[in-house]
Amino acid sequence: MHLRLVRYLLAIVLAATGLHAVAQPNTQPDYPLGAGDALRIQVFQNPDLTMETRVSDNGSISYPLIGTVSLGGLSIGAAEKKIATALEAGGFLKQPQVTILLTQIRGNQVAVLGQVNRPGRFPLETANTRVSDMLANAGGATATGDDVAIISGMRGGTAFRKRIDIASLFLSDGAPDDMVLQGGDAIYVHRAPVFYIYGEAQRPGAYRIERGMTVMQALAQGGGPTARGSEKRLRLHRKGANSSITELTPALTDAVLPNDVLYVKESLF
Repeated sequence: MHLRLVRYLLAIVLAATGLHAVAQPNTQPDYPLGAGDALRIQVFQNPDLTMETRVSDNGSISYPLIGTVSLGGLSIGAAEKKIATALEAGGFLKQPQVTILLTQIRGNQVAVLGQVNRPGRFPLETANTRVSDMLANAGGATATGDDVAIISGMRGGTAFRKRIDIASLFLSDGAPDDMVLQGGDAIYVHRAPVFYIYGEAQRPGAYRIERGMTVMQALAQGGGPTARGSEKRLRLHRKGANSSITELTPALTDAVLPNDVLYVKESLF
């Protein structure tokens, strides 16, 4: 009697565990197959149906008995089910168990372009690859790269374009802009805006505009005035909306804008 009670309780525990597992579905997005992906397909207890193939440019494969099967855009689980259904519908097997192993990812790639250390096309190795992951694959932005990345692609058949602050992707936990990428997306990092300094400056030339840069910081970037120059005799040439140039006498706390030209004049004494 005691043994029967133990078995009964064990059955209840196992049933509850199974129900709990069913109630907790896997919410992780599955990898969508694409052109160029290499697959190994197996059918349980049917070794003659084992084959290695690659998804063609139009997203299909050729499989024994059932011919051409379109798998492009399907998750691995959905592709397994589609092949199994075709084998069963054709009367070749009863309740076939199909397993697909993704041996090489080629189809779903993201282009990373512009001012990055390793521009190129990179595969989506996991289904939840984010912008920060792909920028890391490309070696990050160069010293001349902008603080902003432009993400473009398609979602739901509609083209989209999004500007993302690069630093926020790594400085904040769970940054909302660190979006999940899809095959065909592109990341572009433009050249950072610059200002120019000339005249009686220690190091005249073009320099990158840092976040919130002021005229005083820009002057320091150029090494400060020479012995003949004066920080009190600055002129700022700024291009307006109609491409006209305006000459200003800036305060040291004024913000520097892209393409500003800072001229350090000689001291009066």
